[in-house]
Amino acid sequence: MDKNNPIGIFDSGVGGLTVLKEVGRILPAENIIYLGDTARVPYGIRSAETVTRYSFECTEFLLRQDIKLLIVACNTVSAISLNKIREKVPIPVIGVIEPGARAAVNSTKNKKIGIIGTEATIKSSSYLRAIKSLDGDIEVCGLPCPLFVPLVEEGWTSGVIARLVVERYLKDIMDKGVDTLVLGCTHYPLLKGVIQDVMNDVCLVDSAIETAKVVKDVLAEMGMLIVRSCEGRRKFFVTDSTEKFINVGERFLQSRIEDITKIEL
Repeated sequence: MDKNNPIGIFDSGVGGLTVLKEVGRILPAENIIYLGDTARVPYGIRSAETVTRYSFECTEFLLRQDIKLLIVACNTVSAISLNKIREKVPIPVIGVIEPGARAAVNSTKNKKIGIIGTEATIKSSSYLRAIKSLDGDIEVCGLPCPLFVPLVEEGWTSGVIARLVVERYLKDIMDKGVDTLVLGCTHYPLLKGVIQDVMNDVCLVDSAIETAKVVKDVLAEMGMLIVRSCEGRRKFFVTDSTEKFINVGERFLQSRIEDITKIEL
């Protein structure tokens, strides 16, 4: 394997761009291929069998691009299918749940952590297990917020509608007295400003940052880090409208998305 081979990232939509952004910030020289399965978003309302089938189709596509490492930038897939993917592929596979759980445990002072995510992620109890494995005394409160993903996909990440939806969902978790809140879906950081306003002084954990650190460590261990001054290539694939993806994606990345292709899985 050549160290110039790209890092592969997939998510059900634009949410995984939070991970791409952090990986690109920490490892600017790396080449990155991003796949957004936008035709079938959201994954969080699908059955476990369907999520697993979708995730293997995304994985197989990226493997055909000769990637050197795979990031599963979807919390739903990380919760349901991550170990199955790891068993089947010959390269390192990194999810977003374990890094986020570790950051939350390090952050909490009162040992009360909230998790918000899709219905599938919360139902899987993956964050609960990951946090409890690190500190069994921590109280964990999970809350599904299914409307957050379509809000982000529509680009409604601020304003009155976003504020009302966030307030309605987070009221119960605020009453639990958590001091740390894990954004348990890669779409949710796009709503971070509104969520922070509603949650006041509660610490928000964005697992994208911790995931990017793990990626750097794994590549360094493999001797596969690219060391150069120029910026790596960014290539995007989507399964639905490129125009809609660009509109939302550029606003979040604050950079142009130029090399993008629509595909079928």
